[in-house]
Amino acid sequence: MSLTAISPLDGRYHPKVQALGDYFSEFALNRYRVMVEVEVFTALLGAVHQDLNRFGPDAFAKLRKLYEDFDAVDAEEIKQIERQTNHDMKAVEYYLKARIREIPSLASEVEFVHFGLTSEDVSNLAYACMLRDATHDVMLPAILDVVQGIRDLASRNKAVPMLSRTHGQSATPTTLGKEMAVFAHRLLPELSALHRFQMTGKLNGATGTFGALATAYPDVDWIAFSEQLIRRLQLVPNMLTTQIEPHDRIAALCDHFRRINHVLLDFDQDMWRYVSDGYLKQRAIAGEIGSSAMPHKVNPIDFENSEGNLGMANALFVFFGEKLTKSRLQRDLSDSTVLRNLGVAFGHALLAYKSAAQGLRRVEADVERMREDLDAHPEVLAEAYQTILRAKGHAMPYEALKELTRGRQVTLEALHDFVRGLDVDAETRERLLALTPSGYIGLAVELTERALTDTDELLLHLRY
Repeated sequence: MSLTAISPLDGRYHPKVQALGDYFSEFALNRYRVMVEVEVFTALLGAVHQDLNRFGPDAFAKLRKLYEDFDAVDAEEIKQIERQTNHDMKAVEYYLKARIREIPSLASEVEFVHFGLTSEDVSNLAYACMLRDATHDVMLPAILDVVQGIRDLASRNKAVPMLSRTHGQSATPTTLGKEMAVFAHRLLPELSALHRFQMTGKLNGATGTFGALATAYPDVDWIAFSEQLIRRLQLVPNMLTTQIEPHDRIAALCDHFRRINHVLLDFDQDMWRYVSDGYLKQRAIAGEIGSSAMPHKVNPIDFENSEGNLGMANALFVFFGEKLTKSRLQRDLSDSTVLRNLGVAFGHALLAYKSAAQGLRRVEADVERMREDLDAHPEVLAEAYQTILRAKGHAMPYEALKELTRGRQVTLEALHDFVRGLDVDAETRERLLALTPSGYIGLAVELTERALTDTDELLLHLRY
């Protein structure tokens, strides 16, 4: 860990986010660019020469090794070239040409490297592959760990009654498990959509017209060539663009993460409150300090850290969506420096997911504390009372319960006295008297079990 790093992602938090270095670092960007250049070079030779067998059985295997075995030495070589060219893509081109000259059967074909292309043809495909791979390899598994933690907390506490709070006031009881299941349920469609999400890519020249390629080889179907190549990279072809791929799908991907993060922000804040109210207990870690002044404290730092980093990530995701979808006329370069910061947003999001998952591993329900709080608020039965009485045709029960309970501290005995004074049949009276705050949870358990089934199915599908 570097103590002089400007960004905490590269310093304090680096161990937790370093997996993203394989996707968003400059090393990674150049590796992906080499991959794209190699695949385009190979496809160009096929389009021009028709028969690739003429280059020998292992020529293209050696070529693909250039990105499969790309390492720090290769990355540094590209940087050395860039110091001379002051152009990052040209540096990749010159590096690749030097390597291809070392493959005898391909040496005479080096001018097909970056042939008829603009830098954006390579970069947009590289970024699309980077974002796709980082999403599936790192981000989705991290979010699924959070969902798994929420699911397990919901399962353990599906029947544990808990006082609800609407507008911050006591309200109809629920269960802790049901409230946790709500968050898992909200995340399911977003995660399913993120899993299916596809990035687009373009390869059509300096202003999107295939001008150079069509002029050099007018008999080649360059539209079909481009579509096939992009699909081979497991991307969706975008055939009508300016010089740049318009980044609309990058914006859409950022919005997917932003929506997921909003759900998790809501979750973090609720977990913070449940810890504050004593509904959730945090396991103390030996040697850990909660406060420099107050020795007793076990703070909900994981949920606080997650909340802060989700906010940081979403600020960037919003900015990316607003900025990257705009480019003056056929091209301006202001997106280039912005795209290099995609990993910063992903890094803060990843840190948030890991913090939330860690927080979930540290909490357990304080069942007695929740029951005590419920017993202290018998007024929540007023809803049940007035609804039962309305079903029995009793006159104006809502108004009677409002007069008894609204804005007042009510005891269970006072509610029972109210019931005993009602003109109702014995069965209804006994039914009302049998109600307790902790037993008034409706179909919370059934709803939770259904949500758990749906969650388990999606977790199984996305993980395997």
